[in-house]
This record gives sequence, structure tokens and C-alpha cells, in this order.
Amino acid sequence: MSSSLPHLEQKRAELYEKLIDIGDFRRGTITATYRRCGKANCVCANPGHPGHGPRHLLTRSLNGKTRAVQLNAGAELEKANREVAKYKQFQATVTEIVAVSEAICDARPISRAATPSPETVTDPEKGGSAPSSARRSRRR
Repeated sequence: MSSSLPHLEQKRAELYEKLIDIGDFRRGTITATYRRCGKANCVCANPGHPGHGPRHLLTRSLNGKTRAVQLNAGAELEKANREVAKYKQFQATVTEIVAVSEAICDARPISRAATPSPETVTDPEKGGSAPSSARRSRRR
């Protein structure tokens, strides 16, 4: 990503605005699951039948543990789908911001204030060994 510094800074400002406009979002994955109830005379016991469902689950990891929440079909499921999609948009925008910020860091010139003075730079060739610690006599 090579561009002028003002252009990159403008792009970063636009991405920050895009980040603000994302709104509500949540982490996770929404899946539709089917299950068999286990009753021998139920239709789900027939070969080729997918089972009862779909049951929609919002699955996410919190503090190292996987949590699943069942979602009702309709408005609740649609709302969760929008929020998960917004999270993906949030992640993509943050990835773009990082890339632009790295390009800005590469493009920004080094200022004189940022360079260390010769007095503060130590020569790794000099210096000798580390100072030894003071020995203490053991208590008897």
C-alpha cells in the first residue's frame, strides 16, 4: 500500500467514520441443527429423514468456554443474523485500519526529536561485564 501520507491519513479517518457507523454487533456463529428424538415410532426415525428442526443456535466462546443460545425463528433470528454480520463488517474494517496505519507508520518521516542523541546511545562493544552483587556472610 504505497500512497502519500495525507491520502493515507484521509483513508484512516474515513475508516474510523465507517467504524462508528457499524452500530450494534455481536461475536458468534449461527447454525441450524436437526436432531432425532429417539422414539422408535417417530417420523424422525425413518432413514433419510433429517430429524426435528431446524433449531437455530448462536454459538460463541466466552472466557475459554463455548456457549450456545437457542434463537427463536423470526424476529429474534433475523436480529441475531444482522448483529453477527455487523461483527464481520467490524472485523474487516479493523483489519483495513491496521493496514492503513502500518502504511502511515512506514510513510511518516523520522523526526529529529525521535532520534536518540549520541550521548544516550551505548556501544555494545564497550561496557565490560555486569557489576557483581555484594556478598553477604551467612548467619550462624
